[in-house]
Amino acid sequence: MDVLLVDGYNMIGAWEELQVLKEKDLEQARLLLIDKMAEYQAYRKRKVIVVFDAYEVRGLENRQQQYKVEVIFTKENETADQCIERLVKEFKNVRTKVFVATSDYTEQRTIFAQGAFRISARELDIELKNIQKEIEVDIQEHQQNKIKSKIPLDDTVLQVFERWRRGNK
Repeated sequence: MDVLLVDGYNMIGAWEELQVLKEKDLEQARLLLIDKMAEYQAYRKRKVIVVFDAYEVRGLENRQQQYKVEVIFTKENETADQCIERLVKEFKNVRTKVFVATSDYTEQRTIFAQGAFRISARELDIELKNIQKEIEVDIQEHQQNKIKSKIPLDDTVLQVFERWRRGNK
């Protein structure tokens, strides 16, 4: 399975919507980024790992699952760039196709030299907008099919199916 590594704070800083939200509530900006990455994962079928800097926080690396997205807060004295570089090496050792989303030019050059594929913040934003359009088309088609269906599903059932699809029970 392909892997997408995302520099979390880099994406938040690069996308205007998240940057504005960050000024009000950093946690909400992080959650919205993770939500967007969950949609990406569901539609592109790539494992997604979002990495946030925690280098000023004492302690060990913190990993958690949100939806089907793995979220990593780096270990003490490790930047997101260093963590991503380490993960690229680990995944390349198991012959996995690795994509890295960052707008950091130095990081792009480093991971490209290691054999990963880069996705700029702008390219990922465009891809997410295309996914959103696909979702809207799917919803419209579903609504049309729902009218034609002999056994219509109510909105509660559809919400449960959507949570299952995203891996959030």
